[in-house]
Amino acid sequence: MNKAPLISAVKVSGSMKLAISWSTGENLAIDLTNTIKHHSIFAPLSDPATFSQVVVEEWGHGLDWPGGLDMGADRLYQLCREQAGLLSPVAFDGWIKKNSLSLTTAADALGMTRRMIAHYRSGSRPIPKTVQLACIGWETLKKAA
Repeated sequence: MNKAPLISAVKVSGSMKLAISWSTGENLAIDLTNTIKHHSIFAPLSDPATFSQVVVEEWGHGLDWPGGLDMGADRLYQLCREQAGLLSPVAFDGWIKKNSLSLTTAADALGMTRRMIAHYRSGSRPIPKTVQLACIGWETLKKAA
């Protein structure tokens, strides 16, 4: 895996919601309501006073709250992209594996370079919506053939 996206900045944007700036240049929103409700370890974050004390971990690899609570940047990035309706690196890798493609054959299928496929797969570059649509189109054409 190449460089995973790092968190540059964070601010509270609502009840259990954050706006996160990423090293990829993206600014993505995330709603942590379900995460907090379904994982008892994060229960203290349901208190707005505690939730609002969020800070970016020293090197940008995650978010920290009082009491030793933290969330990793890789999972947060995946959730941000999923909630925005965008393809995450994990989902893109799943698409490659589901279709039994290598980096080279995925690049050929999407009309891209192998290097860009590697960037998208690792999360070191944001995956444009056009690539997501190309994946859907490629699968549709493959099924129709």
